[in-house]
Amino acid sequence: MRLLPPLLTVVIFALILRRIPAARLVEALGRADIAAFLLLMIPNSVIYFAWDTFLLAKVIGWFHGRVRYSELLPVRAVSYVVALLQTQVAQFSMALYLRQKLQAPFLRLAGTVLFITLVEITHLALWAAAGMLLFRETIPRELFIIPAAFAGFWALFVSWLRLTAPQAGEEATAPERFSIGMLLRPGHWEICRTFVHAPPKRYAQFIALRAPLFFLALVFHWQAVRTFGMEIPFPQMLAFLPIIFVIGAVPLTVGRLGTTQAAWIFFFSPFADPASILAYSLAAHATFMLSRGALGLLFVPRAYRELAGVTARRVPAQESV
Repeated sequence: MRLLPPLLTVVIFALILRRIPAARLVEALGRADIAAFLLLMIPNSVIYFAWDTFLLAKVIGWFHGRVRYSELLPVRAVSYVVALLQTQVAQFSMALYLRQKLQAPFLRLAGTVLFITLVEITHLALWAAAGMLLFRETIPRELFIIPAAFAGFWALFVSWLRLTAPQAGEEATAPERFSIGMLLRPGHWEICRTFVHAPPKRYAQFIALRAPLFFLALVFHWQAVRTFGMEIPFPQMLAFLPIIFVIGAVPLTVGRLGTTQAAWIFFFSPFADPASILAYSLAAHATFMLSRGALGLLFVPRAYRELAGVTARRVPAQESV
């Protein structure tokens, strides 16, 4: 399984480069106004970081108690550094950091991180569904499986959790040993606690708070493609960009490369040269990941000091002999 993501990444890029020779890609990069591109995309990353941390603070406050925004800046930033290597490890590290900061059960915090991840992807799927309905005559019918799958997932998942959740006055208890009964009662799992206790309004509030961040990214991309000599109409960008983000959010490849580029080329080839689209998608992906990683590195010393301080407070000082 470990070889599947790199293998799939290589296969996708091999197929792309069969259609778009590397020489044309280099030429498209050479024509781009890189300075103007960076002036748009780096602020996009900074705003994303600030708003993403705000959302993290809101969700933690809903389910675990209020935490200051400034206290969450290091955890959000460091997770970006770890995400350069592996997204799932980044989520694990963020839950571990929060456990140290909040002194809360790890699985409960991991469930909250999972809640954020799944609702973020669902938020994109809603934008994608709206875009596909707007241009349904030109969208392959198979793509409508994406929003339908998300709707089906949430209906089954939430129903199952509600049916197996602890009743009023009953506490969820950790089983002493593994059993089939435990597997059939996810409502009792610590990692599902956030989903069980989240009322529908919390899902809606998170999606509503996330929407401005996506719309801002949409505007930045709409302007930034012009620095690569492309003119993509705003309605088409509104319709197809969320679909690309949903496809890119699925961790099938290394660093989500390959699938994102293929999606950019598929949807926007009618409006621009495929070589320019490929060059832009690679540049945008690299800039977003590296600028977030650079922001994370700025906070690594502070995160280390804070975690060391929390650990020191938890370990009693040894008495002098």
